[in-house]
Order: sequence, then C-alpha cells, then structure tokens
Amino acid sequence: MADVLTPAQRRKNMQHIKNRDTKIEVLLRKALWKKGYRYRKNYNKLPGKPDIVILKYKIAEKGSNSKFWISKISRNREHDDEINKRLLFEGWTVIRFWGMEIKKHTDECVKVIEEAMLQEIIDNNDFLV
Repeated sequence: MADVLTPAQRRKNMQHIKNRDTKIEVLLRKALWKKGYRYRKNYNKLPGKPDIVILKYKIAEKGSNSKFWISKISRNREHDDEINKRLLFEGWTVIRFWGMEIKKHTDECVKVIEEAMLQEIIDNNDFLV
C-alpha cells in the first residue's frame, strides 16, 4: 500500500502519536488506584512492555490501537498474539481492553481486573480457610 504522505509528513505524524499515558490509560489507572490497587506502568521487564502490570497478581494490561491502517492492525494483532503467548507461558494473565471500553465502561474494566486477581488468589490457594 503506497503512503499518501511524504516521508517528512509521515515522520511528523508518527512523532505525535502517544504510546504511553494516553487519556484512556490514565482513566483506567486512576480507577484502579482509587480502589487501592497498586501497579507498574509501561513495565519493560516483561515482553511487549505492558501498559499496566499488577505484579502481586501477575496481571498485564496491554492497550490495543485501531487508528492505523488495516495492514498495520493486522501486524499489531499478530504481535499481540505473540506477546500474549509469551506472557501466558510465563504464567501471566493478559487482559486487553479497547479504548472505548475503558472510556465508556471503566468500572466494568476494573471488575474484569478484580476477577482476574481473585482467580489468581484461588489458583494459588492464597486465601485463608
């Protein structure tokens, strides 16, 4: 697919695309923090450098971006699948949300994360009897 922008225009465009601390990401982080959940952001010690990592429960939240061309999205999905497999192999629970999900249903996104935390506790028998 031919690019309709000059290399200089494309470079300028790409320089302005945020890859961290987006409004949506900050919205979810604030909701988690408000509920008392502590996390690491843009955690580079894991494959794919997940946006939000809750170390205690081994949960990694990796944002998805649909603003790019279809071929770019396809490659992103392939890359996401590779990263998911690596994280799952290492024992992590991977959760992905679309930006609009977080914007419109922040509480539900937090509930999904809480359910994953609870499942991790149950799986590891970290609860008192």
